[in-house]
Amino acid sequence: SSRCKFLAPATLPLPQWTANIKERSKRSIGIPSTIMRHSPSPSTPSPWSWILLLCSLVVGSSAFHVPRSLVPRSALRSTEEAALPSSSTSHAAPITEINRRRNLAIISHPDSGKTTMTEKLLLYGGALQTAGAVRMKGEQRGTKSDFMEMERERGISISSTVMSFDYNSLHVNILDTPGHQDFSEDTYRALAAADNAVMLLDAAKGLEPQTRKLFEVCRMRGLPLFTFVNKMDRPALTPYEIMDQIEAEFGLETFPMLWPIGDGDRFKGVLDRMENVVHLFDRAERGTKSQVRQVPMSDLETLKEHINDEELYEKLLEDQEILQELISPLDMDRVMAGQQSPLFFGSAMTNFGVQLFLDKFCAMGSKPSARFATKQEEGKGKKASHDESFDEEGDELVPPEYEEFTGFVFKTQANLDPKHRDRLAYVRIVSGSYQKGMKVGHSRSKMGKKYNLAQAQALFGSDRETVEIAYPGDVIGINNPGNFAIGDTLFTGNNLIAFPGIPSFSPEVFAYIRNPNPSTYKSFQKGIDQLLAEGAVQSLRQRNDDGGGPLILAAVGQLQFEVVQARLKSEYGVDSVLEPINYTLARWADGGWEAVDKADKDGKLFGIMILQDRWKRPVLLFRNDWKAASVTEEEKYLELKPWSKPPLFE
Repeated sequence: SSRCKFLAPATLPLPQWTANIKERSKRSIGIPSTIMRHSPSPSTPSPWSWILLLCSLVVGSSAFHVPRSLVPRSALRSTEEAALPSSSTSHAAPITEINRRRNLAIISHPDSGKTTMTEKLLLYGGALQTAGAVRMKGEQRGTKSDFMEMERERGISISSTVMSFDYNSLHVNILDTPGHQDFSEDTYRALAAADNAVMLLDAAKGLEPQTRKLFEVCRMRGLPLFTFVNKMDRPALTPYEIMDQIEAEFGLETFPMLWPIGDGDRFKGVLDRMENVVHLFDRAERGTKSQVRQVPMSDLETLKEHINDEELYEKLLEDQEILQELISPLDMDRVMAGQQSPLFFGSAMTNFGVQLFLDKFCAMGSKPSARFATKQEEGKGKKASHDESFDEEGDELVPPEYEEFTGFVFKTQANLDPKHRDRLAYVRIVSGSYQKGMKVGHSRSKMGKKYNLAQAQALFGSDRETVEIAYPGDVIGINNPGNFAIGDTLFTGNNLIAFPGIPSFSPEVFAYIRNPNPSTYKSFQKGIDQLLAEGAVQSLRQRNDDGGGPLILAAVGQLQFEVVQARLKSEYGVDSVLEPINYTLARWADGGWEAVDKADKDGKLFGIMILQDRWKRPVLLFRNDWKAASVTEEEKYLELKPWSKPPLFE
């Protein structure tokens, strides 16, 4: 079974270490809800707390083990624990810098207002003077997060984008993600780098299909989830209907932080239930901040006068009383465990409620959390990856305070600056601090090989600026000559560290791609290589094909193919031809080539296309779900899976 190693910090006095252990029992780890429901209550110390304390007293600073399933969520978010031994040179990040970091992924169904919400958060965060528009008219400028030509033409997000800014005393990283299901893999990668997520809902539509899928990803990752009901300036469902939808479908309790006063043309503002103050909004010019009038709920005469609508005024008083009587109180332990979602109402387009959400998120959001990783000790080499105790999900807890730098690549991007044909790897820092010119190890390179990170950049959509230092929770862009791939880990110190890989999901459309013009061979090959490295689509080849045979592209949806062809044309100046293949899903055969050969010899793979992925692992293409389910059930030795992860070590 998976086991987690903790080391008692020798630098902490015993009372503080005891307090840390007790703190672990207060919140549940992001694991299935059946386990969450049996977590100890916040007021009741877990029996494991005392066992952990006893072990620390007996063995001092040596290692002791507890089952990973018993590690409470607060252990993953602690700012005072140490987990891994470090080298003599410390890259530790200051606690003050760790505590001031917040990052937030924005998820939703398409056309719910994610990119508009991102622009308004940047506006109120002081990063923009005027917010852009997704669909520009006249003098309006484009958005910072949708910078690709195709994104501007279609008014949709195709690629996840990172934007960073300082707000009050905090440093905030916003990850704007695609909503279209064809780009769900990119959204999943962004969520791998996030510590918090906000689920945007269209007030008129409530929960939609892609919202449901992305919620399950957040639940699987154990992220604290905030909910913002957008477009309240249009006719909307009642707040109670939306709350009922969320609880009925997700089993997620909501706690209204902001309560709307009216909707559509009668949307007046919101009640801040924590402060018991009503915020009444005056519509602002497009792209600028709205004017807000604050009225305490205790000043009923002034409130009635400014609402200027008898029906809405009476309903506000009635709603306030109902919420006080029937809604469970806000429990931050449950929020951090993903069991309760703070609920906000507003309108990103008209700026109603956006700044209030930003303020509340900064106060409530999780700071950078610890993550599990696999450690390979120096000198073990490749054999460690095949050891029986090897755990690809990780059995070592790496907290932000760990003295070595660690981070993982969750995204690569080519041609952010088309003039220079550059390539960047987006790295989420997990522990330690990045310092300009530092040398790091690479999880898929030989032990001892180092890469010089001569320059890193802070990201703001397609804009960048050089940074000298960065801390846990930050996302930095580093130059990528082709060495770094999605899921790779970078680290300092004498131990090879690898965080769990980011999976690729089963594609559903397949096509051969070829270059119709032999004179553009080099440009075509360069474009294909760089776009494949981004994970825009997956690549498959015939078995034992080292690159000379036909290339098969595999994607979750047809729109991904259109993006590849459009970018080949606009960024590399080459045409391409796609020839569809009549298969509908893929399965990776974890049983290996021997198992595939056995099944093929026995006639079990008739009508199934046998290919290899970029790591030369067997992939089977099926024409329908029935055939895939039948082979999976009958030929269990194939170990068919609908997803794959890159190898942690090579």
